[in-house]
Amino acid sequence: MTTKTARPAFGNTSSRISSSNQTTCYIIAYDIGNDKRRTKVHKILSGFGKWTQYSLFECFLSKKELVLLRAKLAKHLIAEFDSVRFYPLCSNCLERVETVGGALPAEDIVFIV
Repeated sequence: MTTKTARPAFGNTSSRISSSNQTTCYIIAYDIGNDKRRTKVHKILSGFGKWTQYSLFECFLSKKELVLLRAKLAKHLIAEFDSVRFYPLCSNCLERVETVGGALPAEDIVFIV
């Protein structure tokens, strides 16, 4: 079982996610009509970053991690129907990201006693 922690619903994105000098922040958005493929893509992305919107993740990735993530995703995508977009953010842009409005998507929280 995996233990997940709650995230703040509002605030500056850069305060919620830590980075290192060797990584780049990527906003990764996906549009996948098939439930099974969409669930698989969501699970893969969950291993690389934070789920922040229903079809959007924020991931700090090294070059190696980016290559690995793209390879894992490619195994489950059908180019004619699915789309995954990677938006790199520079550190100046990252500092200006803000969240306004509702709470982040709910994730299952598992407590192990």
